Amino acid sequence: MTTTLLTLALSLGLFTGITHAADQPLKVGTTAAFAIPLETAVAEAEKQGLKVELVEFTDWIAPNVSLNAGDIDVNYFQHIPFLENAKAASGFDLEPYAPGIINNVGLYSKQYKSFDELPTGATVAIANDPINSGRGLQLLAKAGLITLKPGVGYKATEDDITANPKKIKLIQVEAVQLVRAYDDADLVQGYPAYIRLSKTFDAGSAILFDGLDHPEYVIQFVIKPDHKDDPRLAKFIDIYQHSPVVRASLDKVNGSLYQVGWKN
Repeated sequence: MTTTLLTLALSLGLFTGITHAADQPLKVGTTAAFAIPLETAVAEAEKQGLKVELVEFTDWIAPNVSLNAGDIDVNYFQHIPFLENAKAASGFDLEPYAPGIINNVGLYSKQYKSFDELPTGATVAIANDPINSGRGLQLLAKAGLITLKPGVGYKATEDDITANPKKIKLIQVEAVQLVRAYDDADLVQGYPAYIRLSKTFDAGSAILFDGLDHPEYVIQFVIKPDHKDDPRLAKFIDIYQHSPVVRASLDKVNGSLYQVGWKN
């Protein structure tokens, strides 16, 4: 009789713990570039009885540190190449859970309207982190300004440039600060989300954009492996991907400079 009661008590205790966890708000970490549509998704989730807390970070390191520490349940700010690089550097055990959107990245110039107009020796500002600089180099290759070694992909570095006919000079800048290089460099790798936040020039004015031709750059919802069966997470992702209100928010924030990375 005593054993039976003890077993029942333990079972009830375990059940209570699970219920309590489900009642806790889902904590989602992000950065300013993705915050507004996520805020819309949070409001929609609340209408459906799901509590979600949005935690906004000001850099691209803290969201993974916080996720690994268990301070948040999921983050949304990075694509898979960035995640893989972060995991290699930190040893964190994190994984993509579901795709979000891909933001087009462009090449912008204050002075020139085409790549043909760029002078020999033009200064070109690209991101300085290993992954986003690779994306910038891929974009320059797409523009025909440089040639890269075959197969280097997003891991491209300046050492992989095999041809540079205009002898462009690369300047590496922190990705979120590239918008400030617009006035000084001849050509700038630009992120429309940050350009809009800066309100300095037209985010749609790039000479060239990338997009789903590089699906590895789709932004991912990233979790710790032990969170993959969290029903709160599945419900929130479904709201983000399929709510008409959230889609309207994505359209308002990003205009035509994004595509969804999931299959409807």
